[in-house]
Amino acid sequence: MLKERRLVIISGLSGAGKTAALHSLEDIGFYCIDNLPLGILLHFSDYLTQQPDGILNNVAVVIDSRNDVPPTIKDLPSFISTLNDKGVKPELFFIDATTETLLRRYSATRRKHPASSKRLAISEAIEYERSLMGPLSEKSDLYLDTSELNVHQLRERFKKIVTGRQDGTLTLQFYSFGYKYGIPKDADFVFDVRNLPNPHWEEDLRELTGLDTAVKNFLDSEDMASKMFKDITGFLVNWLENFELDDRSYVTVAIGCTGGRHRSVYMAEKLADYFKHQTVLVSHRDHQ
Repeated sequence: MLKERRLVIISGLSGAGKTAALHSLEDIGFYCIDNLPLGILLHFSDYLTQQPDGILNNVAVVIDSRNDVPPTIKDLPSFISTLNDKGVKPELFFIDATTETLLRRYSATRRKHPASSKRLAISEAIEYERSLMGPLSEKSDLYLDTSELNVHQLRERFKKIVTGRQDGTLTLQFYSFGYKYGIPKDADFVFDVRNLPNPHWEEDLRELTGLDTAVKNFLDSEDMASKMFKDITGFLVNWLENFELDDRSYVTVAIGCTGGRHRSVYMAEKLADYFKHQTVLVSHRDHQ
């Protein structure tokens, strides 16, 4: 019997990084197609299931608002339901970014927005596409905001997410960040550790990060850090089972401190180690 095919469907806003995400999967051996017409998707899935085991087991496609003739992007959720019955395992990843970020990227690249044919200003085209794609983001298996990521960070994070996923398991992502650079929008839970003692004010620790032993030892010796860790683990242990019962594939837990360099990194790593019996990923946005 053939193994279940894995089909990653990448969608989201134009300029948010869908192509970079697709390229990252191509780098790790996925067969990739950009701008697949939605009307072809079911026929394509039939083609995949006819291939011998080991051939085209991992495929990624981009399907987005460029599908503006029936069936349109609004029909994608119903197509995904059909795929589940065809021996193909679809995962919908939605790539997003703030309007300000998208405007800046389009200004830098001077590329044409897909909705510009509707004679809309670039800002209007972005908001039109956001209103069109919004309902799809709510149905995604993974929502990823790239506003604070450069193209290299996006590609590396996407590789980790996809390669770290194991069949039938909940993937738990711990993601450290600095509040001074903004809260990540793709987090399911956000925990604030700014009330913990700050290694930044220790001269010999200032230039280090939460990955360094000296910083770990400093925070391990603080009762507040131990209590915070115990409270967060207790909360997650109590509630993660509900996410699994709801057929969630990914849960992102963001840990924030002021600069994203010491306390948040320390706590994210400590939590990842605690839950290492599950499928766990850990990323640090602002620690360098």
